[in-house]
Amino acid sequence: MDYQDYIKLEEEFGAHNYKPLDVVLSRGKGVWVWDVAGNKYLDCLAAYSAVNQGHCHPEITRTMIKQAGKLTLTSRAFRNDQLGLLYKEICELTNSHKVLPMNSGAEAVESVIKAVRKWGYTVKGVPKDQAEIIVCEDNFHGRTITIVGFSTDESSRAGFGPFTPGFKIIPYGRIEALEAAITPNTVAFMVEPIQGEAGVIIPHAGYLREAKSVCEKNNVVLILDEIQTGLGRTGKLLAEEHDGIEADLTLIGKALSGGFYPISAVLSNKEVMDVLRPGEHGSTFGGNPLACAVARTAIKVLIEEHMIENAATMGKYFLSGLSAIKSDYIKEVRGKGLMLAVELIPEAGGARKFSEKLMTRGMLCKDTHDNTIRIAPPLVITKEEIDWALERLESVLSPH
Repeated sequence: MDYQDYIKLEEEFGAHNYKPLDVVLSRGKGVWVWDVAGNKYLDCLAAYSAVNQGHCHPEITRTMIKQAGKLTLTSRAFRNDQLGLLYKEICELTNSHKVLPMNSGAEAVESVIKAVRKWGYTVKGVPKDQAEIIVCEDNFHGRTITIVGFSTDESSRAGFGPFTPGFKIIPYGRIEALEAAITPNTVAFMVEPIQGEAGVIIPHAGYLREAKSVCEKNNVVLILDEIQTGLGRTGKLLAEEHDGIEADLTLIGKALSGGFYPISAVLSNKEVMDVLRPGEHGSTFGGNPLACAVARTAIKVLIEEHMIENAATMGKYFLSGLSAIKSDYIKEVRGKGLMLAVELIPEAGGARKFSEKLMTRGMLCKDTHDNTIRIAPPLVITKEEIDWALERLESVLSPH
C-alpha cells in the first residue's frame, strides 16, 4: 500500500471526528517516529503527553510482553497480584491515601464527579441532588456528555445537549471568582494546574496554593486534573508541587502507562474515596493486571531514569530557545517543563499551516485554539534534539 491508500482507508471507513496531519506513522523509538515511507520525525506531541517515557521504552515493552503471556484481565470480581502493588507504589510516590484505577482520563473525571457528589451528600450534608462542582472557563477534562456539558468550547458542546446539571463555570486563574462562586452546596472545585488544550495557559504563581486555602476554609474538595500535567511533564512529578500543595483528589492518566495501555487513576488524600461502596462504581478493565504491571514499570523508569529532572532542565532550555526566535508572527511563548506553546498573532493565518510546514521538515507538533502551536516532546529529549527542533521552528516562523 502507498501513503495515500492508508489515508483513503481512514477517510472511507472511519468516523470523521479527528482532523489529523496527513502523516501515516508505523514505528517509534524514544522521541522519534517513522512513517510508512521511512521518513523520520521528531514527535513534539508525545500523544498528548501519554508517551512521556518515549516511544516503545524497552523496559516497559518487556513488562508488557511478559505480563501479556501470564494474565491480562480478571475483572474486579477477583483479585490479581499486580493491583495491590500498584496501589502501594503510587501511594508511596505521591503521598496519597487511596487509589481508584480506571482506564481513560475521562473515566477518572467521571469517577471523581460521582465520588465528590456522594461525599457532599453523606459527609458534608448537602441536600439531595443539589451538589455543585465549580470548574473553569476553557477547561478540558474529556469528551463524555457530562464533561462536555461544562465545557466552554462550542465545538465540544454544540449538538450534544441536554447536559448534566450541577456545574458552575468561573474564569481560570482568578481566586476572587472562586470565592464568589462557593455556596453551602459546593462540594468541589476541579481545575487543571495548567490548561493544556486551551493552549498551555499558566496561572499566576501561587494560584493553586490560594485555591487550596479557599477550599479548606469552605469545606470544599480541591480536585486537580493532572492527566496531562502529571508524571513529569512540567518538571515535577505532579504540577501541584510547583505551589507546594497536595490536592484532596488528583487525577492522573496518559503517561501512567508510558503510552502502552489505557490506565488512569483517582488519587485521594481525603476521606472522599471512602464513601464509595461495593457495587456503586467500577469498570471491567479498571485495575486489570496487564495495565497495573505496565504502569508499575512506566512509573519506575520515569523515576529511575531521571526523566522528571530532564523535563525541568530541557524545558528551560527549550523555552529560552523559543523566546529567542525573532518573528513578527509570534505573539507569546510560554511553558513550564516540557509543556510549551507558541501563540501566533491572528494575522499569521492560523497555527495549522505552520504545523503542516513543520511536518515537511521532520517535526510533528499540534495546533490548538486556532493560533497556538503546542510543543510537548517525550521527556527523554536531549539538548541536541532541541537545537534541531529550534532550527526548524525558526525557519518556519521567520517570515521571508
